[in-house]
Amino acid sequence: MARLRYVKTLEQVKRDAERNPEFLSSTVRSLRVVYETDPAVAAALVPRPLTPAARPEICATFSHVAMHVSPELTIEIGSTILGARASYDGAEGIWLVTMPMTSEQAVLGGRDTYGEPKKIAQIAFARDGDAVSASVTRMGIPYLAARGTLRESLGPRELVERGFTVKALPSCDPGAKGLAFDGEPLLVELEWRHRHRAVHRVEGDLTLRESPFDPVADIPVRRLVRMEYEEGTTESTGRVLRNVPPEWVLPFFHHRYDDPRAEGIDVST
Repeated sequence: MARLRYVKTLEQVKRDAERNPEFLSSTVRSLRVVYETDPAVAAALVPRPLTPAARPEICATFSHVAMHVSPELTIEIGSTILGARASYDGAEGIWLVTMPMTSEQAVLGGRDTYGEPKKIAQIAFARDGDAVSASVTRMGIPYLAARGTLRESLGPRELVERGFTVKALPSCDPGAKGLAFDGEPLLVELEWRHRHRAVHRVEGDLTLRESPFDPVADIPVRRLVRMEYEEGTTESTGRVLRNVPPEWVLPFFHHRYDDPRAEGIDVST
C-alpha cells in the first residue's frame, strides 16, 4: 500500500487543527518600544475603517518565540512587529504595518490565517546580563534595531493586546493589473494574551535605517515614549470583523511585497 502525504482524511484535518502553531501557547522574550512620530505620518499609515489614535504612537516589538507544538517539539523563531496605534468601533489596537519573521512556517501561517503582513528576515535577539539588543535585516539591509539596559522591575503582569490586519487575495486576472482582489478584503482583529512573569523598564534607543524594501525610515522617531523587556507566555486568537471595500485597502497593500518602485505619498509635517 502506498502512502500519499499531500492528502489528509477529514479526521486528520480536525486533529491537526488543534496543533496549528498559529493558535498554540508560546514562551516569549521581548523588547517592546513605543515612540511618537509625526501626527500626519501616523494618521496616513492607517486605512479605513480604522481610526488613527489621538496620540501618534508607533509600536515596535522584537521577540524570541518558542512555540510549543508538542511535549517533544518546540520551534524557536525570531519575530518583530511594527505598527501604528488605531481603533475600530471603540476597541484600541495596533494597525500592523510590517511583521518580519525568521521562519517560513511563521510567515505562511500568519499570512494565510490572519492576513498578517509577514516577511522572511534575519532577526537577532540577545540578552547579556542587563544589556539587551535586537535587530532586523532583510535583503542584506539592517534597517531596524533597538538596544538598551534593563533598569527597575515593573513586576509580573497580564496584558491583552489587539492587532488589526486585512486578509485579502490579490486578483489572479492579468487584466486587473494589481487593482483588484479575488473576493472582498476582510478586516481581522487579532488578540494576544500575554502573561509576563518578568518586566523591566529599559533605557535605550531605537534605530530606523533606510531600505527601499522596508521603508520604516519614513516613520521617524520624534520622541521615545517607553522601552520594556518582557519574559512570559503568549496565546493568540483572531476573528473577522467585517468586509472592507477594495479601494480602502489597495493604497496600503503593496507594503506586503518587496516593491522598491513605490514612490509613496507626500505628507505635510
